[in-house]
Amino acid sequence: MDSWIWWLLAAAALGIPLVLTAMPEFAMFAVGALAAAGVAGLGAGVVLQAVTFLVVSVALVAFVRPIAYRQLQRGPQIRMGIEALQGATAVVAETVDGEGGRIKLNGEIWSARALHPDQVYQPGQQVDVVEIQGATALVV
Repeated sequence: MDSWIWWLLAAAALGIPLVLTAMPEFAMFAVGALAAAGVAGLGAGVVLQAVTFLVVSVALVAFVRPIAYRQLQRGPQIRMGIEALQGATAVVAETVDGEGGRIKLNGEIWSARALHPDQVYQPGQQVDVVEIQGATALVV
C-alpha cells in the first residue's frame, strides 16, 4: 500500500480524538498528516514525509494555537444580573427624588432613588440607572 494512504489513515485517526475530546491540537496534527500525504503523493521519500508532518504540525501548534486561544478568551463579554441593569434606561412610574420613588426597568417596577438628592424626576420621564443598591436603583 502506498505511503500517502497511510498518512490519510493517520489524519482520519487523529480526527477521532478531536471529535471525542474537542481538543483542536488533534486537528493541527491531522493537517500535518494531510500535508505529509500530499508530499508522499508527489513521490517524496519517507524522511521528507516525516519532516513535513513534523514541521507543519509544530508550526500550527506554535503559531495558530495561541492566536486561536486568544480569540476565544477575548469573546463577547456578557453582562448578567445587576451588572446588566447598570447603564440601562428606565421610565419613571412614580415621582423619584432623593427619598425614593418607582421606575419601570426592563418591564419590571423597581424602587428608585435620585443619585443627587436635590433632583426630582416626574412620571413618564426617562432616566438612566447608575447603580443598583440592594433592590433600589440609583438614577440620573
